[in-house]
Amino acid sequence: MGQVNRRKVLLGGLAAVTATAASAALPSWANARTTAAAPPIRDPFQLGIASGDPLPDSVVLWTRLAPSPLNPDGFGGMPDATYAVDWEIANDEAFSSVVQRGSVNAVSASGHSVHIEPTGLQPAREYFYRFKSSGYISPVGRTRTAPAAGAAVNQLKYCFSSCQHWEEGYYHAYKGIVADDPDLVLFLGDYIYEKKSGRAAQERNPRSLAFTEDVTTLAQYRARHAQHKTDADLQAAHAIAPWIVVFDDHEVMNNWNGTTSPAPAARKAAGFQAFYENTPIRSTAKPNGASIQLYRQLMWGNLARFHMLDTRQYRSAQVPDPSGDAGPACADMRSTSRSILGATEEAWLLKQFESHPATWDFLGQQVFFATRDSDGNKATCESNDSWQGYEASRNRIQQGWVDRKVANPVVLTGDVHRHWAADLRLDYFNHSSPVIGSELVTTSVTSNSDNASPPDATWNANNPHVKYCKGERGYVRVTTTPAQTRADFMTTSDTSVYDPASVVIKADRSYVIQAGKPGLQQV
Repeated sequence: MGQVNRRKVLLGGLAAVTATAASAALPSWANARTTAAAPPIRDPFQLGIASGDPLPDSVVLWTRLAPSPLNPDGFGGMPDATYAVDWEIANDEAFSSVVQRGSVNAVSASGHSVHIEPTGLQPAREYFYRFKSSGYISPVGRTRTAPAAGAAVNQLKYCFSSCQHWEEGYYHAYKGIVADDPDLVLFLGDYIYEKKSGRAAQERNPRSLAFTEDVTTLAQYRARHAQHKTDADLQAAHAIAPWIVVFDDHEVMNNWNGTTSPAPAARKAAGFQAFYENTPIRSTAKPNGASIQLYRQLMWGNLARFHMLDTRQYRSAQVPDPSGDAGPACADMRSTSRSILGATEEAWLLKQFESHPATWDFLGQQVFFATRDSDGNKATCESNDSWQGYEASRNRIQQGWVDRKVANPVVLTGDVHRHWAADLRLDYFNHSSPVIGSELVTTSVTSNSDNASPPDATWNANNPHVKYCKGERGYVRVTTTPAQTRADFMTTSDTSVYDPASVVIKADRSYVIQAGKPGLQQV
């Protein structure tokens, strides 16, 4: 069956209302055990299904039972009881060739979420999966395993997105991602927002939150995740391909860092737990209180290596915003004692750079990496929450990949609600400094930047390494081969995201990076 037909089947399954099935109509796997004393529930698959973190022999399968997702207690309408969840993974979407099946318990302590990690799968294979609980069958998801270690790979297509505030628009970007039919989807932070929209024109927000107070408790984080996950386009994008997910700040609170201020440990613990319960991430990331193992590496044969980073949990506290001044805050931003990754993660990343198992090294991370220079004065500082606010840390990472001869480093970024494309240099104020890599920045799915002005001629003259900036919503589509990486900056217009019936998705600008030749070339 062709790709278009597969998408139709999967989306049809997502759109259909899952009804209670008579035992005679259920496949044999669905006539499985029930958990004693578990009260009857309505259709628990309101949040859809997902897969993620693919390995050559394994992939995470996820769902969370929630017949009433917006319940303020955070349990999604589930009783305080244990429910059996059966799962299947098959070679085909009709499940005529099942390769594995099993059953696990969904418990209230985990928000009735389940993370299945089947092993022994074949590398570079497409699979289909589904769940069953309490007589209901979930929609069908499609996933794939990574190629075998070192296997020759001719092409990888992936999309990446970030920043999806529920209030501020409809998730039309995911319609585009589903149509693109990627091998992978990367999400680079701000899957939820812990606070209501701060836009001046509140009346322009097309959707409303179930509750508007700032999220601080586990129940509230669970309910906020659930509301975001009720979006049909987001569910469809999860069902079409495996995701690799990292968080940024709004999964806990705005601009939090590695200290207990501004976010106390209890709030971090609640945010981490809800993030884990609602994403297809491996059990190695199961939180331990206010600690979670988020950074990790994933391979795609001999073609691509993804270094998925955590720029929040271990970072030094942000210095006060210097607002372009050259005072003490600027000196602090450049202090060699400060890090955005923390010493352990920084050392881990530099160690990864010592080997070269793939043509391309992609750094999937959260905040702007290249310098943005407003005044052309090297003595002044700005952007304290980005890598610019941790200049020595950035220098160590950039010099690290240069010294270790990483041939094709590409930084992937979210956070800033605009598309950007930039070349990377060791000295951003020396405009003839050699290009040592590139950065691709996705705009938001919905989160707006109403007050952001486009770069003017003076700003562009100060930043010749920055090739592109676009202030509309969307995502980035990347097609990688051994010869080049192509990035298509996909946009959905600002007016489109306010209208559930208006879908305008197009490639606004495209760039390629040639293997072995750092730097962006517009196509």
